[in-house]
Amino acid sequence: MKFPVSQLISRVHPPPISEVKGWLTGLEPPLPLVDLCQAVPDYPPPTELTDHLAELTRDPLTSRYTPDEGLPEVRQAVCAGYRTLYGAEIDPGQVCLTIGASQAFWLAMVTLCRAGDEVVVQLPAYFDHPMALQILGIRCVYAPFDEASRGVPNVGAIAGLITERTRAILLVTPSNPTGAVIPPETVRELHRLARRRNIALVLDETYNSFITGGLRPHDLFEDPRWDEHFVQIASFGKTFALTGYRAGMLVASQEFIGHALKAQDTMAVCQPRITQHAVKFGLERLDGWVARNRAMMERRHEVFKAEFARPGNPFRLAASGPFFGWVRHPFVGATGREVARRLVREAGVLLLPGEAFGPGLEGYLRLAFGNIKEDAIPEAVARFREFPTDSPADGGRDALFPSP
Repeated sequence: MKFPVSQLISRVHPPPISEVKGWLTGLEPPLPLVDLCQAVPDYPPPTELTDHLAELTRDPLTSRYTPDEGLPEVRQAVCAGYRTLYGAEIDPGQVCLTIGASQAFWLAMVTLCRAGDEVVVQLPAYFDHPMALQILGIRCVYAPFDEASRGVPNVGAIAGLITERTRAILLVTPSNPTGAVIPPETVRELHRLARRRNIALVLDETYNSFITGGLRPHDLFEDPRWDEHFVQIASFGKTFALTGYRAGMLVASQEFIGHALKAQDTMAVCQPRITQHAVKFGLERLDGWVARNRAMMERRHEVFKAEFARPGNPFRLAASGPFFGWVRHPFVGATGREVARRLVREAGVLLLPGEAFGPGLEGYLRLAFGNIKEDAIPEAVARFREFPTDSPADGGRDALFPSP
């Protein structure tokens, strides 16, 4: 290539999952691979959903555009679903269906911010968020990770980071990568902070169907003025095992959605019609199926925590929750990438390094245990307990972490 590309995008690190999966090229791990890299449900959508979609492919309308914001009947189904999940009313005009939560995030940020603006981002951050902000020329102002609180944000610390350039506070709950769920009272405090400072509270709630016990994520939607300072990013991809269908959503005031649709029209026009029908079917008919999967994930989480806590494990579980374990590795001075490469090379475990989720997190690793079955978790965790932490005699650090 002879021509230059944007300096903003050239400075962004390549996608972490693509990078880590690239380590497998030409590699023959000593044990069968345990893939803890990407958070994808290991189960398929239910047969009744896929049969329904198969029938719809015969309808000529299925191959056509929908309104930019989505079909009215699908957005009505979303509003009905939110009465169950959040105990509150939202209006179809406050909903825009998107191509995954990732596109909803882009819509939110390009609607909120200009290049040079700031967004307060809680560490560890879902890596796609800082990547997108960097590409857009928006400055990430990081709120530090507090291991003692297991990743729950500190409202005072976030308040101290807000400046005249701040446009939003960005949080993910349940967190990717820690699994931590922000308590409803903390969400309320953050919403009050956003209101006082006249900025937006942006919550990415991709995993909101997997909160232990099926508890309500928060009560912001019960506030009749919720949409003045709150923007929600949501997804049905994990909820209904539709990750490849890219079933995302942006929820905000009608005014905000009206502006976001200007970008939606230039970016994607609309969420695919087949995806919208899948979302509608899931919301109307799969509550029991979703609840059973949530309970299954809760059991996996309990097994994972118990196995990790067994004596002799040099790796320490710093935080965990739906789908994820956030682990401190025992190699002082080593980066997460160095440790992750050793783990796949020597133990056949593929996972993500902590620094993929923000600066200063080289001492951590992210494990996505939600994509392996419950009976596979003990053997997977055993590989961490049995992992050698001493270097070969006189080999020192170079023997533990040779150059790739």
